[in-house]
Amino acid sequence: MSLTLTAMSDGTAGGEQWPGPGQAPRKPRGPYISIITNRTTNLLIRGSMLFAVGVFLALVLNLLQVQRNVTLFPPDPVLSSIFSSAWWVPPCCGTAAAAIGLLYPCIDTRLGEPHKFKREWSSVMRCVAVFVGINHASAKVDFANNVQLSLTLAALSIGLWWTFDRSRCGFGLGVTIALLATLATQLLVYHGLFQYTSPDFLYIRSWLPCIFFAGVITMGNIGRQLALIRVFRA
Repeated sequence: MSLTLTAMSDGTAGGEQWPGPGQAPRKPRGPYISIITNRTTNLLIRGSMLFAVGVFLALVLNLLQVQRNVTLFPPDPVLSSIFSSAWWVPPCCGTAAAAIGLLYPCIDTRLGEPHKFKREWSSVMRCVAVFVGINHASAKVDFANNVQLSLTLAALSIGLWWTFDRSRCGFGLGVTIALLATLATQLLVYHGLFQYTSPDFLYIRSWLPCIFFAGVITMGNIGRQLALIRVFRA
């Protein structure tokens, strides 16, 4: 009797399920494939949604910059007649938005510090509205000089982080990605893909890192909120 119970417990621990009366034996099936499949599907769904948001914001915000002649693009037959932008700008911004939105909750999980500050969609929408407002201010509000504009946008960007994030992880990633994005923009302008009018920081405007920082915080909040939805959780 004890040998039988031991064999049954071993079979159950190994993942086998004992069939009921009149049922055929079931093959053991581990959870690994289903978990990997769910995570892959979740990443694809969340990445696609973040990509779409990034493309939309890139088109709208870049239109504000182009209308005020802050940025100038070479004539493009694909998008110039509609958005006055180069064709490669929306997909690049969408890809960056997807990467940032997926990276933030991943880093939170790895650090063991889940972000719980203002985790609701109304807060995320307000964050997006503030980010659009900061970009709008950089294009349409006239300041006495570029230093005053840069300091104002820096204060607004840090205020956006403090209001909607307040995590050390979010601030560190925001600063790091903003610096990398600024360097990439310098290289793009240097190679003549587009240009800024009245550059005051090498080839670009000095307030551009502030815009990047606010954008990173915004996409990080959207990515964190998507990761909380039960449908998207592995």
